[in-house]
Amino acid sequence: MSTQVMNNANAKQKMRVRTIVQTGMLGAIAVVLMLFEIPLPFAPSFYEIDFSEVPVLVGSFAMGPLAGAAIELVKILLNLLINGTTTAGVGEFANFLIGCSLVVPAGVIYRRNKTRKGAIIGMAAGTACMTLLGCALNAYLLLPAYSAAFQLPLDALVAMGTAVNGNITDLLTFVAFAVAPFNLLKGVLVSLIVFLIYKKISPVLHMNR
Repeated sequence: MSTQVMNNANAKQKMRVRTIVQTGMLGAIAVVLMLFEIPLPFAPSFYEIDFSEVPVLVGSFAMGPLAGAAIELVKILLNLLINGTTTAGVGEFANFLIGCSLVVPAGVIYRRNKTRKGAIIGMAAGTACMTLLGCALNAYLLLPAYSAAFQLPLDALVAMGTAVNGNITDLLTFVAFAVAPFNLLKGVLVSLIVFLIYKKISPVLHMNR
């Protein structure tokens, strides 16, 4: 085996190890950020915004959309190990899909167009995907799962929404006036933070690549 081939093999191995380390590191940071939740005035108390998608989106931009999905998976698994589940894993599975619906489209678009415009378009597309998928999953999976887990009828969950937002009268309006703005706001805030910090921290993530 030539020296050049060996050097290339070592470089690829080093890059794989670095990617695994960064995936674990960003996933761990995301878990920590999940602890800091902000309640919203238009949604019931079980909808609180956190910024755990920030390191996931950063990783998706730096290492690609598949890495972003891997970081999201690490975040969910670590959170399960630390905090357990109240929905037999259904809520965590849905949250994984919702998180990926933001970071994967954003990562795909940015990978094809690594410019400021590409980042903005990617994050806008990701936010739109997260909002739409979040509404569907909450209506057909998450809310029924929470209803079963806590032995509460769906009407009781809707009533919790009505108590803080008079526009919520049924499941459809719950999704329209609580879930949709929740995911839209989260997507916008996460995107704004990543837009402001990515260029400052990306040299560290790309070091020796």
